Amino acid sequence: MSKTSNFLLRIALAFAFLYPAYGFWTNPNDWLGYIPLFVRTIGFSQDVLLMLIAGLHLVLALWILSGWKIFLPSAAAATLLLAIVFFDFANFEVVFRDVSIAAIAIALAIQNRHEVFKKMLAPKHAI
Repeated sequence: MSKTSNFLLRIALAFAFLYPAYGFWTNPNDWLGYIPLFVRTIGFSQDVLLMLIAGLHLVLALWILSGWKIFLPSAAAATLLLAIVFFDFANFEVVFRDVSIAAIAIALAIQNRHEVFKKMLAPKHAI
């Protein structure tokens, strides 16, 4: 895959995390319904929980845009997106796009898997 297409995929994936981060800060009540009940009841106040989730989205988006060790944030993004679909399957008509966005994250992770696995995949040389 070319550097240009890799960069475009990173922009697309990062936007899927930047916009919710912005939304959590500007209109938190609009986003609260997308957070599973078991997450909302882990002990943080609603405001703190929303800011933590917004921070997570922002960190993932910026890390993806940076291109540094892209396998890790891509794998995390795919996991988060698929978890959103799984735990909010009742609203699949709203979250169905997350499946496609998760596929972008998986493609980026596969394309850059050598960052993490190259030492494990390197051939052993006889001495």
